[in-house]
Amino acid sequence: MSIFKKIYEEVKKIPKGKTKTYGEIAKKIKTSPKIVGFALHKNPDPKNIPCHRVVFKDGSLSDNYAFGGKKAQKKKLLKEKIFE
Repeated sequence: MSIFKKIYEEVKKIPKGKTKTYGEIAKKIKTSPKIVGFALHKNPDPKNIPCHRVVFKDGSLSDNYAFGGKKAQKKKLLKEKIFE
């Protein structure tokens, strides 16, 4: 299984209303947070691979969120009541 596929499978496990960090995903897959970010930027199925639930270790969002930028990511998280 490719590293990207492993990342996507791990991200699919993040339940609605929860987040994980790039580092948490990376540690689980035994790769770097940068690779996780690169994979999520290339997410082939954002509807089923909820990459919007992956955040930086300080809880901040990526300026480069691939599906509409930081504002779009925040909007999705607000909809799931992750941010107030």
